[in-house]
Amino acid sequence: MLDAIGDQARYIGPIGAGSVAKLVHNCAGYAIQTCLAEVFTMGVKAGVEPLALWEAVRQGAGGRRRTFDALGDHFLTDSYDPPDFALRLAHKDVTLATELARELKVPMPMANLAHGELTAALNRGWDGRDSRVAMQLQKERAGVTIKVDPAEVKAALERDGK
Repeated sequence: MLDAIGDQARYIGPIGAGSVAKLVHNCAGYAIQTCLAEVFTMGVKAGVEPLALWEAVRQGAGGRRRTFDALGDHFLTDSYDPPDFALRLAHKDVTLATELARELKVPMPMANLAHGELTAALNRGWDGRDSRVAMQLQKERAGVTIKVDPAEVKAALERDGK
């Protein structure tokens, strides 16, 4: 029956786990859409043609990679060293984007929230660690420990052909 509504049905856990996974998936998608709306309107207001902007970001490093695959690199394994992209560089980029948005009078509440998280991580002295170390702040606030064996993450990606 599940194959009729999706092409990759899988067991998630006991009763209720599938509903939680659906909520995580859908909420993440809408949060990402909200962020994309913010940064896209900023780019267009700054004078970039919409189709060219979409093509550029779609083919950038973040655009070519499946969003959720990136969780496996650092967040799931709780390993932020060595960095793929240093926190200080991510902070610089988000700072420049939010400053441009302010100049253009483009509201960007989600981007400003991300900037705040990156700043809090910088204030912990994590500037040379991977930029995703800022996600550690949320795990701490939630009182959650996430530590998956890197070999298990790699195996999961290989099962999915990644």
